[in-house]
This record gives sequence, C-alpha cells and structure tokens, in this order.
Amino acid sequence: MAFDIAQILNIFISVFAIVNPLGNIPSFLALTEGYSKEEKMHVILKIVLIASGVLVVFGLIGNYIFQMFSITVPAFRIAGGMLIIRVAFSMMQGQRSQTKITHEELQDALEREAVGITPLAVPLFAGPGAITTVMLYIGQFSQEGRVLPTLWVFASILLTMGASGILLKYASQLNKYLGKSGLMVFSRIMGLILAAIGVQFIINGVSDIVFGLMSGAV
Repeated sequence: MAFDIAQILNIFISVFAIVNPLGNIPSFLALTEGYSKEEKMHVILKIVLIASGVLVVFGLIGNYIFQMFSITVPAFRIAGGMLIIRVAFSMMQGQRSQTKITHEELQDALEREAVGITPLAVPLFAGPGAITTVMLYIGQFSQEGRVLPTLWVFASILLTMGASGILLKYASQLNKYLGKSGLMVFSRIMGLILAAIGVQFIINGVSDIVFGLMSGAV
C-alpha cells in the first residue's frame, strides 16, 4: 500500500508527541487553580478549539507561505527538524521548551483571565514546534500530490486535540496518580521520539537537496 497503517501512526504520534498534552498538565493545573469545574471545562473547550484551529489554518496556508518567501520544502525540513530537536532536548531534560512559553509569560498568565487562549492554546498546545510539524507533513505530501496522507494530518490534529481535551478534563486525577515525576517520564519518552523525528526530517531534507543537485533540479 502507498499509504499504510505505519505511516498513519507515524503522523499521529508525531503530532501527539509535539503537542505533549500530558506534559502540559502541570501548567494547566497551575493556570486554572481555584477555577470551578465549569470554568475549567470552558478553558479546556477554548484550548481544543483554538489550538485545533491554529494548526489547521497553518496546515492549509503552509504551501502559500513557502511560495511567498520562496522557501523550498527540503530547506523547511532541515530548519523544522532543528526546531523539533531543540524542543525534544528540552523535554528529555525535564524542562519546558522556551519555544512554547517562557517563565515570564507563565507568571503573567496567572494574572489574566484568557488563559484558555494564551498561553495554553497558543503557544503551549499549538506552539512553533507543532505548527512546524504540521506544515512539514502537509508540505511534503502536497509536493508529492498525495491527498490521503494530507487528510490524515488534519485528522491527527483533531484526534490529538480531542485526546488532549479528555486528558485535561481528568488532569487533577492524572496528576494525583502519576505525580510530577510520572508526567516527566512521559515527556522524556515523547522527547526521545521527537528527537528521532527531527533527525529524520533533517536527513530527508539534506537527501532531497543532494538529489536535486545531482539531478540538476536545484
């Protein structure tokens, strides 16, 4: 098959790992401390809808951005792979990537009401790493003229955000049973997976450029 279950899982795991909903639970709990159950559900709904919307929009306009700035897909793969590796290393070290949210932004958000929009939805759930991953996959499949994989990228976004909503709904229970150390273990595993994905993006980008040079296409 041109597009099998392994490719489907690869796309979903990539999107899920970069969003890292379990790893975002401590920030969610800190930012919604003192909220009622109804208020938390309202925040969760905002996160799911806005983060999904941001990733879908960037997925749709990604090719136009490439064209506007004359960016080739191989070049974006290399740059995107480097960004994903940076995020992955932060996750493996048990740190929050500065490409997602800074300490100052987190403290500022504690004093604001719109935490569901920022910093939770953007950039915590739909940050630069997630946007880059989505654009890389859709750019690759669009270049190859493959419609089904492109649709699965969008499906993976919706599935990931749906799963994120469920995990956030039970965030207090998960934090209680898994604890901070348990959530960090999960983040480190996701970071390791992301590092491999980032390296593969770079390898693919370099290979495309070398092949293009050899064939005279670049």
